[in-house]
Amino acid sequence: MLFGKNINRYYIKYGPRLLLGIIALIVVDWLQLVIPVLYKYVINGVNNGYVNIDGTDVPFDMAFLLDKICLPMILIILAMVICRFLWRICFFGAGINVETDLRLRMFDVCKDLSQEYYQRNKVGDLMSLFTNDLETVQDCFGSGILMFADALFLGLLAVIKMAVMNIWLTLLCLVPMVLLFAASTVIGKYMMKKWEKRQAAFSSLSDFSQESFAGIAVIKAFVKEAKELSAFKKLNKDNEKANVDFTKLSVALNVFVTLFVESVICVILGYGGYLVWDKTFDAGQLMEFIGYFTAIVWPIMAVSQLIEMHSRGKASLSRISKLLDSTPDVIDAPNVTDPGSIAGNIEFKDLTFKYPGSETEVLKNVSFRINAGESVGIVGRTGSGKTTLVDLILRTYNVPDGTLFVDGQDVNTITIESVRRNAAYVPQDNFLFSDTIENNIAFASDTNDIEEVIKAAKLSDVHDNISEFTEGYKTVLGERGVTVSGGQKQRISIARAIMKNAPILILDDSVSAVDVKTEKNILQSLKSIRGGKTTILIAHRITTIENMDKIVFIENGSVAAVGKHSELYKNCKEYRKMVDLQKLDDIESSNGKGA
Repeated sequence: MLFGKNINRYYIKYGPRLLLGIIALIVVDWLQLVIPVLYKYVINGVNNGYVNIDGTDVPFDMAFLLDKICLPMILIILAMVICRFLWRICFFGAGINVETDLRLRMFDVCKDLSQEYYQRNKVGDLMSLFTNDLETVQDCFGSGILMFADALFLGLLAVIKMAVMNIWLTLLCLVPMVLLFAASTVIGKYMMKKWEKRQAAFSSLSDFSQESFAGIAVIKAFVKEAKELSAFKKLNKDNEKANVDFTKLSVALNVFVTLFVESVICVILGYGGYLVWDKTFDAGQLMEFIGYFTAIVWPIMAVSQLIEMHSRGKASLSRISKLLDSTPDVIDAPNVTDPGSIAGNIEFKDLTFKYPGSETEVLKNVSFRINAGESVGIVGRTGSGKTTLVDLILRTYNVPDGTLFVDGQDVNTITIESVRRNAAYVPQDNFLFSDTIENNIAFASDTNDIEEVIKAAKLSDVHDNISEFTEGYKTVLGERGVTVSGGQKQRISIARAIMKNAPILILDDSVSAVDVKTEKNILQSLKSIRGGKTTILIAHRITTIENMDKIVFIENGSVAAVGKHSELYKNCKEYRKMVDLQKLDDIESSNGKGA
């Protein structure tokens, strides 16, 4: 059994079902202890020709055999079958329900955790929580209650019956059992540590596999299959060693169980045989006593298995609890409001920002304004802080109070959900789901109108490409959109953002993988449909944003200049230098093609 703040609630929630299972289990345990009495009747009847029942000698004939042995045995078997089915449904069903509910709670927590959490914790490690660790907890909840209740009730009833028959023989039998319990407790502590190492090794193996499969194209391109295999072999060997170490302790525990159980059998045969010789027992009573001891062998083994299971379950529950107890770093402040619809006015006021855990200022004293309905280009060298700016607008990270305003309100005074609800975002990585193209485009919308999906695809200049697929919009994409090219991924992502029709549209370097003609088509489409709505476009090519209403030039985390293209080219030396260098690169590229 497992206890902890993240699992105790289920003992209450499924209490009635568990109680019913325990009652059914007690009935089975009680019936099991009736069977040794029937064995005694048969043996004494065969030896003596009669059976003594409550001081009365009853002839051992066919009528007695049918009425007192066979019929009760049939009824006992039927009752045990029904009750065993019942407690399995109760215990194991509750275990599955607990696993399902925990998985839902874990996913609910994961969806609210900040970007920083996923930078610290790898996908493979998280997936092991949702698979191996949850299965272990489910097994411990269902089977753990079964083993605990069975060991308690069956063991207690059997020991009482044994003690009634002969207290000294019972005490001799229990001495090895006490030693077994002590040895199991000591071994169980080490097993928990070994299980934690086993789960950690599995997480590393899982994460490496997931990363390798995701980057298989890069591995093949650089002919690094042998290197990856070598690295996987080491992790696989570590995983094997962790499993073997745990199995060794598990086997050692089972050996102890077998040793002590067999030693008790020796005690019963030795001292019990003497009691028969001394006329204290008859042959039937000795068989009855052995039957009771046989009944407690399973509870004894259950105790050892329970210790092993508890060690595994406690380690897994600890890992799961660590996730469930994680709190989002980016949350709403007290007394925030939901402004409803947002016009799209955005203003930065002397904003300075550092990533969590870092002392480096990524943005320094940033101040500029974006009016509702403006199309704004953000440009700067790689690493200058462009993406960080839009991440702060979307509240991916915490923003210092009084430094970022949306529609004149401090972004920290309005709900995170309302900000994100009023914004559409096309990230750099252009993530697509393993789903149909239609569902990927319609993901941001509350409706799945195919006409609207096609309209958005045409505006992002990807409709013709989609139509060339055999299944068209019903084409199922591979993992992370691997089925389509980089340019197609970008345009499908843009179509998804267009489908949302939000007051604020943010495109982070989202046309870098398309040709100049396609880029112009997309920008023209955006201009035609985004009238009165705010559009922010991050780009590396000046030609992409030169016709925007406003350009924000970022240099080393600071705003170097804000204005139209012509103004920046005239007044900002660094901007002019960037423009001239790009023009020179374009000329050289054209000459190269011509040659």
